[in-house]
Amino acid sequence: MSSIQHTRKHDDLVYDVGMHKGEDADYYMKKGFRVIGFEANPDLAAQCRSRFSSEIEHGQLVVVEGAIAEPPPGEPKRGTVRFYRNKKSTIWGTVADDWARRNEYLGTSNEIIEVPAVDFLECLKTHGIPHYLKVDIEGMDTVCLKALMHVEHKPDYVSIESEKVSFKALLEEFRLLTQLGYTGFQAVQQASISNQIEPDPSREGRYVGYQFQKCSSGLFGADLPCKWKDYKHILKEYRVIFLQYKLLGDFGALSKYFVGKVFRRVLSRLLRRPIPGWYDTHCRMEPVAPPRDNASTPGCGSACSSAHSPR
Repeated sequence: MSSIQHTRKHDDLVYDVGMHKGEDADYYMKKGFRVIGFEANPDLAAQCRSRFSSEIEHGQLVVVEGAIAEPPPGEPKRGTVRFYRNKKSTIWGTVADDWARRNEYLGTSNEIIEVPAVDFLECLKTHGIPHYLKVDIEGMDTVCLKALMHVEHKPDYVSIESEKVSFKALLEEFRLLTQLGYTGFQAVQQASISNQIEPDPSREGRYVGYQFQKCSSGLFGADLPCKWKDYKHILKEYRVIFLQYKLLGDFGALSKYFVGKVFRRVLSRLLRRPIPGWYDTHCRMEPVAPPRDNASTPGCGSACSSAHSPR
């Protein structure tokens, strides 16, 4: 029996995996999409159910509460999973032990709670395949990519919060994405998302003149303003990004020294964006529209080199 699930694809559906307070879901729904929102933090899930009660009532939003995670090798699936709820920054909640330790190193603290375990493959079978899959779940993004291996159809567009510490882990992300069939890529620095301008007319749903909020993921799919790159060229870009991480990142060689911190602040001011910042990887299956004249596209440049928050 084939392990590939023949699941229906919906062009009007978006998955918001890592819903937080609904910053992205609000944008997607205003543009006319139906949204399946995933949130592990029970307090944030409750906020979203309250904030979007009308949308939930009318079937435009489904909130899936719980954490997406893989059970340890050799262990059966569990009904609950341990979740590190960050006391300082709600966007840093995670089920990954190493991510929790990193966040504590950066001066935050966590409380451990048990939350429902979510089987992402089962959700794909239940709700269908979305047009766009946005994933930002602090260290567990590849779990969603692996689930896509088991369904016949794939989202037209996917974005994940890209690996920041290990280039080997980044290569694993791209191995999964290329194995799924994605051929076009963009690295989008998230710190300047609030500067992005929604194109008019929009190629993704209707134009709403949206002002992106703090912690938003920003534009997606055909609305992204910069040039799509192939595998070879996106890795070349990420090698430069990782050099910045190595020198000026949270654990960078220069970041431990006062002069390095000053240099990073000065460089960030000159470039008007945090250095090195934090990136999302966006990808697409096939070219779906003629290439844009990027030189004349509003938002290209700082917005393309522009996270939900600077990390």
